[in-house]
Amino acid sequence: MSLFGDGLEAAVQKAFTRPAPKSAGAQMRYLVKQLKSTKAVAQMLRISQRTVERYVKDQIKKPRADLAARLEREVKKRWQPQIRAKARQKAATTGGIVIDTRARMGYTAPIGSTDQDRIRHLTVALPPQYAARLFDAQDAGATDQQLQEIAAEALKEVYFQDNGRRAGSLEEVRFTDIEHLEFDL
Repeated sequence: MSLFGDGLEAAVQKAFTRPAPKSAGAQMRYLVKQLKSTKAVAQMLRISQRTVERYVKDQIKKPRADLAARLEREVKKRWQPQIRAKARQKAATTGGIVIDTRARMGYTAPIGSTDQDRIRHLTVALPPQYAARLFDAQDAGATDQQLQEIAAEALKEVYFQDNGRRAGSLEEVRFTDIEHLEFDL
């Protein structure tokens, strides 16, 4: 599971104007319509083509837990692409993104300052350029570690340095032991 990737995805999904299909049959029909064949859906979900056909006809109604999770994830990944794109575009150009986290944070600074790591709960509005960097990195297949580094850099600039008004000599922010992480657009 990808903490940052899933968090960004959840923030974008809050912008949906219609709920995604709930029942297994409706989800399967939606995926077949999107991928244009039962065979493609079967390969993606790692089940037989016949099983897909039976879900489409509502002959099977309750998938196993692991299949239900894969099904829901794949549907939400494709649901309302224009709305998803608009939400991401707005965050990356005008709205920015809010990060709410409870994690261990500390920083590297010159000798004589209190740089002790400690658990902090922060809710910080990040400017649009950081939303753009996070989404671009996610689209490019960035690892959770890379997304975490972008978020740490954003917190350094916005929270610890107050956009250049203080702590100018701060070198690096450590952002580890994440207990809670949520994004909002």
